[in-house]
Amino acid sequence: MTEREKMLAGELYDPSDEELSALRLECETLCRRYNQLTETDPERSLVAEKLLAECGKHVFLRGPVFFDYGVHTKIGDNSFANFNFTCLDCAPVTIGRNVFFGPNVSILTPMHPLRWQERNCFAKADGTMTDLEYAKPIAIGDNCWIGGSVTICGGVTIGEGSVIGAGSVVTRDIPAGVVAVGNPCRVLKPIP
Repeated sequence: MTEREKMLAGELYDPSDEELSALRLECETLCRRYNQLTETDPERSLVAEKLLAECGKHVFLRGPVFFDYGVHTKIGDNSFANFNFTCLDCAPVTIGRNVFFGPNVSILTPMHPLRWQERNCFAKADGTMTDLEYAKPIAIGDNCWIGGSVTICGGVTIGEGSVIGAGSVVTRDIPAGVVAVGNPCRVLKPIP
């Protein structure tokens, strides 16, 4: 099993792996290109199509955007992300249709072992420093609104039509059709 396969399967993997390093470098190059283009430049949508696994119709990501890999993220039609959208997609990230993100939203699939003995960096046989990580997927249903400065942690699913209040930290699943807020994010009320 390759390090990428381990990563996508949620197992411990070595992020210094050659294939993963090359994918991150390609993604960094595409993000930089995307962020340098003006919002009206038609090349921007072409860069987004190269950057993401799937980019639906009429997706609008305001720059700057930041992805770890890009190729592990799918975004549905008519979705919008405001400034400083960050998506660390070490595991699959699925974003539905008509999803709105406020500024400074972070989608964070990477996880690290809790015990420092397993988390700390170490030298490989060739002298390269690395650590071991794992990742958990994130799914956001259609028609969601994610407020500004929200952090969504690995392993979370947000149900269709839900609203996440600004500044929330989402550490567990949120059902469909609710308003949820806070740190940790909790359901406040159903949406009538």
